[in-house]
Amino acid sequence: KEAGFNGLVDLVKMKGLRFAANDSGQLNEGDIPADMSDQVEDLRQQLIENIAESDEALLEKYLEGNDLSLDEISATMKKGVAGAGLIGVMCGSAVKNYGVQPLMDFIVQNLPSPLDRAELEVLDAKTGEPRTVALSEGGPLLAYVFKTIADPYAGKLTLFRVFSGELSSDSSVYNATRDTKEKFGSILRIEGKNQSAIDAAVAGDIVAVAKLKETSTGDTLCEPGSDVRFKSLKYPRPVTSYAVMAKSRADEDKMASSLHRLMEEDPTLLLEKNEATREFVLSGVGQVHIDVTAARLKRKFGVEIEMKLPKIAYKETIKGKTRVQGKHKKQSGGRGQFADTWIEMEPLPSGGGFEFVDKVVGGAIPRNYIPAVEKGIANQMVDGILAGYPIVDVRVKLVDGGYHDVDSSDMAFQIAGSKGFKLGFAQCNPILLEPIMQVEITVPDDLTGDVMGDVNSRRGRVLGMEQGVGGQMVKALVPQSEMLTYSADLTSMTSGRGLFTMQFDHYEELPHNLAEKVIAASQKE
Repeated sequence: KEAGFNGLVDLVKMKGLRFAANDSGQLNEGDIPADMSDQVEDLRQQLIENIAESDEALLEKYLEGNDLSLDEISATMKKGVAGAGLIGVMCGSAVKNYGVQPLMDFIVQNLPSPLDRAELEVLDAKTGEPRTVALSEGGPLLAYVFKTIADPYAGKLTLFRVFSGELSSDSSVYNATRDTKEKFGSILRIEGKNQSAIDAAVAGDIVAVAKLKETSTGDTLCEPGSDVRFKSLKYPRPVTSYAVMAKSRADEDKMASSLHRLMEEDPTLLLEKNEATREFVLSGVGQVHIDVTAARLKRKFGVEIEMKLPKIAYKETIKGKTRVQGKHKKQSGGRGQFADTWIEMEPLPSGGGFEFVDKVVGGAIPRNYIPAVEKGIANQMVDGILAGYPIVDVRVKLVDGGYHDVDSSDMAFQIAGSKGFKLGFAQCNPILLEPIMQVEITVPDDLTGDVMGDVNSRRGRVLGMEQGVGGQMVKALVPQSEMLTYSADLTSMTSGRGLFTMQFDHYEELPHNLAEKVIAASQKE
């Protein structure tokens, strides 16, 4: 393994395969190393049992104590793989070019040919219910987009497998997933880095077309009027995020466009502009995913980026009530500025946003100036007061005020509204809110206690556990600020055997001692 990896054992043929040291991928077939013989025998026994269990006749022969021939093993394995009852596991190293040839041989020998599949289960486009369609070269077109390549020179390249029918070059195709028609020119056959134009693609072909505008990975391509589509893919949610910025000013605009090109290739990547923190945040399914994306960005588009942990999108709100005056007066000869407002402030339930209520009576403030008061308050809420984060869940009632026939204006009332809101906010027990994430962590049973203890140390709340695929699933609510490095931390804690998903759940009050640190840090910026 790792640096010492230089060969493998074929458990079907019971042969040792050693790779050439020149990274050519060439194999030298020989005996199985003596120090591996016991382990190989155990694994061979497990393989034979799994293969026999997939075929009743073979299982009966095996239980009677008879050996299975190589032909019986190969034929049953191919049948099991075709029916998805067996899944082949290969090992290798792309960096060293190890194991590539055995993988290709396995594909040719064991994966089903398009000619072996007479029908396919898809979904009814209208009802979403499963249904079966017949596959043939003479049937209606049905193709599945399995990959998108962002070529810095040729643009977007869409790769798809034709399951039924025929597709000619310089024509159009219907995208059933997005309910749109796409036109294209040449059909390309892809062989490694080489591309060659072909006249048509038929059932079983894997081909590509360039510059489809609407089509993405996972889409169904078919004939107009078709009533079937493939089941949509469910992609894993991003769990690791970094704030990213271009290393050079010249690459700032290019960075975002290039990352969006990579997102077309990889639906598990996400780039967002966090308006609250004014950062571009790149998210992926793990640390390695982010690192590889940064390397690809440099290699394919020549854009180098800097990465740092993202700022947390805190929010501000109030817990108390008040009545306060907001007055703006600037009169020093000539036309001045004057506006007087009285407002009442109180908190709204979580998710209430901002509610402005006009309670002015008797013409204390002319009707045409009241929207200006609301605008001044709303603008102040966007900018924040405690630490520069947006203010939420506040009801403001405009109850009284005054004006001047000459000196009052929209701007004066905006300023007065903003001043009154700032004064009132300070009197209403203001607090910071932090985002809380819903986290599901799957680990081997023997590590459950360690993970639960770690969750508690991160100010998290364990909600419960249930048996998951590959171990126990711990469900918890954890502050986002405590999860920024969790991908690497979980890998270290579980030796790479832990998995987790994370999504936003709600906002909660940030503890006072931590809020003071956040406020102090914001004042230094």
